[in-house]
Amino acid sequence: MSSISENEHKLRVGILFGGKSAEHEVSIQSAGNIFEAIDRDKFEPVLVGIDKQGGWSLPSSAAVGAIESSPVSQLRLSLGGHNKLIAAADKVSFQTPDVIFPILHGPLGEDGAVQGLLELASIPYVGAGILGSAVGMDKDVMKRLLHEAGIPIAKYVVLKDPDAFDPDMIITTLGTPLFVKPANMGSSIGVSKVTNREELMQAVALGFRYDRKVLVEEAIDGDEVECAIIGNQHPEASVPGRIIVKADFYTYDAKYEEGEGTAIEIPARLPAALNLRIQEVALKTFKVLECEGMARVDMFVTKQGEILVNEINTLPGFTKMSVYPQLWEASGLSYTDLITKLLELAIDRAVERKKLLTDRNAVGVGEDHKT
Repeated sequence: MSSISENEHKLRVGILFGGKSAEHEVSIQSAGNIFEAIDRDKFEPVLVGIDKQGGWSLPSSAAVGAIESSPVSQLRLSLGGHNKLIAAADKVSFQTPDVIFPILHGPLGEDGAVQGLLELASIPYVGAGILGSAVGMDKDVMKRLLHEAGIPIAKYVVLKDPDAFDPDMIITTLGTPLFVKPANMGSSIGVSKVTNREELMQAVALGFRYDRKVLVEEAIDGDEVECAIIGNQHPEASVPGRIIVKADFYTYDAKYEEGEGTAIEIPARLPAALNLRIQEVALKTFKVLECEGMARVDMFVTKQGEILVNEINTLPGFTKMSVYPQLWEASGLSYTDLITKLLELAIDRAVERKKLLTDRNAVGVGEDHKT
């Protein structure tokens, strides 16, 4: 039985959104959708906004997209007591949420920073933990772990100095076209497709404006497919979906702006055996990268039927156009039920972690482990 169903009162859910990231606007869209769709018979949602300067506030539901200018109350962070993270800075009454849904996309939200803060405050939260979040955010570290686990990936090189790389060697090694992207960013922000040396130089300069580490990847000729994962120790995979992009590649506008010539084929009209393999690779990726809660695994399927993992997204978008909730809708889990399931997983994980010892004197150390 879920921990949520055992509560007599509605759980107070803090929808944490915004943030100091280039994906700030996407986060606002996701938060608005979650706030509208959450099951109010079980939960009491409260919006907690973080503006682009890092200030926390309580925007009204009507001002979800205006946290920069219309806060109802400024908030301060407090780690002084158990389960006490957020407190009102003025006389406005505010109770710290029972569970947090951090729909913060990108750095300082999806990379383990907020997850660590919530762990210190002993507040349950949706999504991957500190390690899974950090690994999933850093495309370089992620790819290294996938390669070590025998999961196929595209060839790539990592750049750590914008003034110390050989563009000619990169083109000789990886060919063209190439994709250049910041190592720690999502939503295709800062991503460029290049076909020659001059474009490569410009794209690398752009990538370093968003991150201190930039990836240059070979282009894969094949279908782009995505699979949604949900669960903790026993994750499940959704039906796969196929991205049909009429633009040059799957850009930010193609992901979040209507009428940009992008179609999402859900379920993917691919052979049943191939769809099963896609699900298996997605689940293996989720486990190898130490993820929990949810993730969307993005892959390529070549014309030869090879599956290559592109990346994992541990806090995928929840906008009305986002692939993650659409994949689960097609798999039989509605948007509202999906939110409920994710909150249940957050509570269940917190319950399990409370069973772990944090005091070496809590049991007879040296007595229980005698040989």
